[in-house]
Amino acid sequence: MSRLGTFSARLHSGEVGYDFIGRRRRWFLVSLVLIVVSILSLSVRGLHFGVEFSGGSVFQFSAPRATESQLQDAVAGAIPHGSSDDVVVQSVSGGKWRIQTPSLSSRQVTGVQEAISKQTGIPADKVSQEQIGPSWGLQVSQKAGIGLLIFLAACVLFLWVVFDWKMAASSMIALVHDLVITAGVYSLVGFEVTPATVIGFLTILGYSLYDTVVVFDKVRENTAGILGGNRTTYSRAANLAVNQTLARSINTSVVALLPVAAILIVASSVLGAGTLQDLALALLVGMATGTYSSIFIATPILAMLKEREPRAAALRKRVEAREAAQGKSEKAAKRSGKAKAGAAAKSGDTADEDADAGDTAEGEPAEETAGSGAAKPAKVSVQAGRSGSGDRSSSTSSRNVSRRGGQRPQPQRSSKRGKSKGRKKR
Repeated sequence: MSRLGTFSARLHSGEVGYDFIGRRRRWFLVSLVLIVVSILSLSVRGLHFGVEFSGGSVFQFSAPRATESQLQDAVAGAIPHGSSDDVVVQSVSGGKWRIQTPSLSSRQVTGVQEAISKQTGIPADKVSQEQIGPSWGLQVSQKAGIGLLIFLAACVLFLWVVFDWKMAASSMIALVHDLVITAGVYSLVGFEVTPATVIGFLTILGYSLYDTVVVFDKVRENTAGILGGNRTTYSRAANLAVNQTLARSINTSVVALLPVAAILIVASSVLGAGTLQDLALALLVGMATGTYSSIFIATPILAMLKEREPRAAALRKRVEAREAAQGKSEKAAKRSGKAKAGAAAKSGDTADEDADAGDTAEGEPAEETAGSGAAKPAKVSVQAGRSGSGDRSSSTSSRNVSRRGGQRPQPQRSSKRGKSKGRKKR
């Protein structure tokens, strides 16, 4: 098994893990900063709505040798009281260009076509023009809003029936979090909001909810029947569920984000601005934010709501009481173990002292005088120490010295044996 597979298995078994729920304030702070920046950008810069929403004139033509600055200056000069800010020039693949301007009259449209023809050298009739009224964009916006409300209502009802209202509320908060941040990124980057962008927004709503529902299903599995015991708290069980689905969430997100990032890069660098670019940016930001919110926002909010329930609060107290009692028993066991180790060490020291005393007693007789005709032995003092090996070497050396220094008296042979032999001969 690979290292990633081993790590995923350890996460699923609870052997390793990260405390997402316990550190929820950190993630809430990060999300708060992102939301504040997004709201400020939307308030100051706003969204750059495309011609489909704001209305205007669109010119399309092919001019491979033209540049963006040249076309922008030429079109802005052909519009009365116009400026370069009113003109949006977009490069399309194959040397094609798409220019958006505010709504123009027929005479102004003709003037713009002639200005483009003079700048690029192409005939004026080769510059196609399309007039889009703001009513069409308004209808698209209204239909998108109605579709979004229906989608949210259906999701809330489904989550409420399948799970409970706390899970439904947590998922909706995470969903709003994803929408605000994605809109803020659009405002900061300055991408144009088109119908493709609306499609991308609706797509990321479904993706974000899908990832959140997967995590919530695991939370429900881990928390089933724990309120009546004292084994673990709701927050810990929910945190275990997040760790168990972490590898799956990351793998799914990476696999989904790689092709979307490829589409965004190709659409921006090769094909130019267009529908693919608008759709890819919404999908990229929304998928990344949806994965983040399902792990760091939705589940911690759910744990906060659940911990306020009386049964969950009582469960936490029981778990804390059990852990406190278990901690006291472990401390008592450690103290008793230390006491036993100290007693064993003291008994070992006493045995060493007895052995030292025995060695010293064996060396004392060697220092006594052997007889009257013998020389006096050399006096050797044996110093008893606490080390057993040192005492034995000292006592042994003292015995050797006493044997060499003290001469034993030779026994005198008796003459009685010779006299008895003489009697027998007689």
